[in-house]
Amino acid sequence: MASQERNIIVIDLKAFYSFVECIDRGLDPWTTPLVVADKERGKNTIVLSVSPYLKSQGIPSRLRIKDLPNKFDYVYARPRMKRYIEMSTRVIDIFLDFVSQDDIHVYSIDEAFLDLTSYLSYYQRSASDLTKLILDAIKEKTGLGATAGIGDNFFLAKVALDIFAKKEKNGIAVLRQKDVKTKLWKVTPLSKIWGIGARSEEKLNKLGIFTMKDLALSSPQFLINNFGVMGEQLYSHAHGIDESDIHEKYVPQSTSLTIGQVLFKDYNKFNIITIVREMCDDLSERLRQEGKKASRVSLYIGYSGNQGGFSRQISLLSATDETPKLYESLIEIFNRHIQDKPIRNVGLNFGCLTKSSCQQLDLFADQHEQIKSRDLLFTIDKIHKKYGKNILLRASALTEDSTIRERHEQIGGHHK
Repeated sequence: MASQERNIIVIDLKAFYSFVECIDRGLDPWTTPLVVADKERGKNTIVLSVSPYLKSQGIPSRLRIKDLPNKFDYVYARPRMKRYIEMSTRVIDIFLDFVSQDDIHVYSIDEAFLDLTSYLSYYQRSASDLTKLILDAIKEKTGLGATAGIGDNFFLAKVALDIFAKKEKNGIAVLRQKDVKTKLWKVTPLSKIWGIGARSEEKLNKLGIFTMKDLALSSPQFLINNFGVMGEQLYSHAHGIDESDIHEKYVPQSTSLTIGQVLFKDYNKFNIITIVREMCDDLSERLRQEGKKASRVSLYIGYSGNQGGFSRQISLLSATDETPKLYESLIEIFNRHIQDKPIRNVGLNFGCLTKSSCQQLDLFADQHEQIKSRDLLFTIDKIHKKYGKNILLRASALTEDSTIRERHEQIGGHHK
């Protein structure tokens, strides 16, 4: 089926986190100055969402608490990721009332693409009318507000949503192939366009390209020479072309596993070891759960007060999923590069992953002890899976420097 014959929509839940918090508190999101942020973490804490009312007053969705203007009596809501996931799931269930799972692509917790092409004749409605029906159902069943973009493909639908939907009274905008020259080509700055970030925009501007029309009239080879594969995509998008198929589900292949945290106080080079060990425990368990082994480990340390930091890696003699071996390599990096400065950021990465098929024993160590040690790791993993990760921890979890119990009660670094 040709791309111009398709009816792709993308639905975005307005100010999702803050909308949920207002609904749960019985507050009107359009009149309440609500901010989703954990005040207990300090003034440098990032705000995850602001209510539609605050957006209408010119306050951006992403800033720090310290940057909020003083003219409002804010209602602060601590992030509750479990609740947001629950509400997102309810919205997806509503989508499933209208279309098949195969015609849904969940883009993020608050955004999803739907292919309505084969449903218009069934519902005897236009794409706009069916989209409105879905948005009304979301409002009626959850209380959430939503906007939508409609296009011949993913790209046009997303541009319709991001740029034009906010100007429509019903929150639904349409961008078709026939609208490319009259609507898409006029868009500027380029960073408004899905897939073009600030750096790409800066590079394009230096090449004399400031609008989508400039992109469309550029030589494809010129763009490829300057941007590689992305250059070809930029040229296609400038002409409203996107061959992505919602039915071709992309399953990413993990090439590395990462864990990181921003600490709530300064640590030194001695007590930070507790944090590194705890994070190694968690990341090693994830490695075993995915049936992978790592042959490269990386450690990132960020010092407090813009004093820099370091990111270093080391290759292992053989791939492993065993916590003690991975931790030993991390500590080797740590001892080589750590400075006597206050620490606020820590990150670990296990890379060069391979499938874990069998245990490779060290010929110079006791074989029975190696098997016993590995069995212990998998026994702990099973206990964590059945009873929760906080049921069995190192004794260091009881110290004031530990963060592991709190982190296990969070989703994505935020309270459940």
